[in-house]
Order: sequence, then C-alpha cells, then structure tokens
Amino acid sequence: MQTVIQVIATGRESLRAKIMSDAQLERKFGFIKIWAKQPGRPYGWAKIHSARDASGAINLEWHARSRTLICRVVTKLGNKPSSIVGDFVDYLLARHQSRILAIHIMRR
Repeated sequence: MQTVIQVIATGRESLRAKIMSDAQLERKFGFIKIWAKQPGRPYGWAKIHSARDASGAINLEWHARSRTLICRVVTKLGNKPSSIVGDFVDYLLARHQSRILAIHIMRR
C-alpha cells in the first residue's frame, strides 16, 4: 500500500533539506536517513525509514516552485501505514510547524 502526504510550506529553503539536516530526526523521532539527493535528478529527494516498530519507508521529494514536499509512504507485506504516517506528521508539527500551511494525506 502507498500513502501520499503532501505538505504545503512557506519560505524558499527546501523543507526536504531541513528535514535531512535535522539531528533530532534520528535521536528523538526515530527515523533513519537512507539516501539524499543525487546529481542529475530533477527534484530534491531523500528516503527515510522508521527505526521503531513501524515498518515502511518514506520517500521525500521537494518541489521548489510550488513549495511542496511530496512524501510517499510505502509499506509492504500488508502492514498498515498508520504508525509511520503518525510518527512523521508528529515530527513535522513538532519541528517545522511554523513553515507548514497545510498537510494532505491521501491513499493510493
């Protein structure tokens, strides 16, 4: 199952870059950074995994023109995405609340 979280933000700086450079992402919120932007890709992107019991990964893509962070939550083996989605939204609101205008969560 795949869930998409769309985060509309303010400011010019990449929200994906802020998330990936946040030291508390791993220590306090239990996410493991896997990959970051590679040269040649059109948009900034990254991948994080949950270090807790929540299985799955979150692929982060930053679209600078629209100031939108697209987060694709992917789970396997029939696992429900609610735990990892809840942990990630908790992180967003705790660390980046001042920049967030809206959060949309959609199932795919």
